[in-house]
Amino acid sequence: MPARIAHLSLLVPDYDAALDFFCRIGFECREDTELGNGKRWVRIAPPGGDTEILLARAVGDRQTASIGEQGGGRVWLFLETDDFARDYQRL
Repeated sequence: MPARIAHLSLLVPDYDAALDFFCRIGFECREDTELGNGKRWVRIAPPGGDTEILLARAVGDRQTASIGEQGGGRVWLFLETDDFARDYQRL
């Protein structure tokens, strides 16, 4: 099997709100497993996508302060589409 990026994590304030947002813009939930102590393993991806995003609920001040700053002020995530107009209208 060739090397690949399987998952990358995205800090979010709330699992359900993040999952709702990403599903509304066309991502699919591939897994949502309770891990106990308020933690979940939530994997999402665009349909047919190979790399998945792991939604990670921020815990503590440091992680909470990092929400939305995963790229350190730079663009962090690039998505491709085969029909920009369609996806723009959906968003």
